[in-house]
Amino acid sequence: MNGEKPIVWCIGGSDSGGGAGIQADLLTVTDLAAHGCTVITAVTAQNSVTVAGVFPLPADILCSQLDALWHDLPPAAIKIGMLADDKQIEALAWWLAKHQPQCPVIWDPVLMASTGRCLSDISWQACLALLKQVQLLTPNLPELVYFAKKNQQAAAADTEEATTQLLALRDIYQGAILLKGGHASLSDSDSDSDSDSDSDKIVDLLVPTADNLVVKLYNDRLDNPHQHGTGCTLASAIAALWAQSYDLLDAVVLSRAYLQQSLRAGYATGQGAGSLGRLGWPLQQQDFPALYRVSANTGLPEQKALAEENLNIKTALFPRLSQSIGLYPVLDDISWLKRLLPLGLQTVQLRLKNKTEHELRAQISAAVEFCHDYHIQLFINDHWQLAIEYQAYGVHLGQEDLEQADLTAIAGAGLRLGISTHGYAELATVLPLRPSYIALGHIFPTKTKEMPSKPQGLKRLADYVWLCDDIPTVAIGGINQQNITEVLQTGVRGVAVVSAITAAAQPELALKQLISCCQSLYQPAQKKPLKGAYDVLC
Repeated sequence: MNGEKPIVWCIGGSDSGGGAGIQADLLTVTDLAAHGCTVITAVTAQNSVTVAGVFPLPADILCSQLDALWHDLPPAAIKIGMLADDKQIEALAWWLAKHQPQCPVIWDPVLMASTGRCLSDISWQACLALLKQVQLLTPNLPELVYFAKKNQQAAAADTEEATTQLLALRDIYQGAILLKGGHASLSDSDSDSDSDSDSDKIVDLLVPTADNLVVKLYNDRLDNPHQHGTGCTLASAIAALWAQSYDLLDAVVLSRAYLQQSLRAGYATGQGAGSLGRLGWPLQQQDFPALYRVSANTGLPEQKALAEENLNIKTALFPRLSQSIGLYPVLDDISWLKRLLPLGLQTVQLRLKNKTEHELRAQISAAVEFCHDYHIQLFINDHWQLAIEYQAYGVHLGQEDLEQADLTAIAGAGLRLGISTHGYAELATVLPLRPSYIALGHIFPTKTKEMPSKPQGLKRLADYVWLCDDIPTVAIGGINQQNITEVLQTGVRGVAVVSAITAAAQPELALKQLISCCQSLYQPAQKKPLKGAYDVLC
């Protein structure tokens, strides 16, 4: 990092009470390591109890603010909040269409204050032009009704009713939609669940631009009355993270965790609902949503998808590791096992590709026997049925394999489970499982395989390790003799390598040198370092 912060434009109204609007936007953007610029649409006279007045600014003043920023502080992301009237909406839509900023635009359509006062006098027709310039819309349930029903009065709705409205909105808006579920009643917070334990959940629905996918995010509903500014905070958090090159799904998951910890820290500021607390970058598992992907080919299905059933298993308790992970070679043939295992390894993965059924059985059965003799923790990549049949130590699965694998069978057979992840969204998918370890990657560029994401880098790796808490972590991707020391400083308990050994001129020598670098990993796990220790070391 060169110290520069990405610039986020925050367009919205000023809240004299300091809890929502532009004030909440700036607090959030700053808290998440970006720089906020403001475009004021209205000045409000309000406190924690009431909105006494709303005073819109003329559209030409709105455009003057945009022009001034454009010439000197171009945005990496734009967050739009309260727009007071049709003239402002039309002016903003025209300005965006003319300048076409090459950055994501998020619109959190603020129609009504939490105190019940109407803040905007806008028509559905005027919104159409602005929607064409927006990449993400973040309505709550009443706002969704307003948009989907074309200017009808916003009214309370539950998640079941919202299904139809989401699909109706799809007919006029092709960007991504994040439907915030906080307005759903407790009994309707997840209408497809029969579990009493799910009745206190908030369910948000993310509909990306791909029409065949809906992502459901579950968070605990917190009993804290001080919740002023939740919508502003969530949308501006997404903008700040999107501006830092997180993809949309990771930005939404991380923003939802940020909002959850802010709700936990909410505090009183007056006689009414107080403001959200600001605790910095979210790092606690309790704040992150459980995430499930479901198909939307036939709308939003009411039945649980297989992935959701798998990841909601209460009885699938995967065993802990018998010994530390340490250096973790990923090998593509048993011949490598025979060469390398006598040199002092404790953990190894056998990743067999393009093999016949006969070859798979022969290699896996021999590998299990060979690793048993050397007391090696052997993980079989993908082929979980054969791993169970031949009683391997564990199974390693990628994200794409989770929906198909029988996790109950794997846990029931006593096998350990390792899972690959490539960011916050995938971590949110697997953390509820509490696997035996979580692989984090890819850290550096790698040519070993085509990767679904950009390199994560050391800073994000350190944050992921902290988030995983007591679940052992393994770093993977582009790690070699030159960068392994920096990787170890993040606190990982294992380092997976492929080409650093298999492509080395002297594989045995390369293995010994890497094991020597990893000596700290073979010691008992220490308490987590203080957050920020990695930054100091680097």
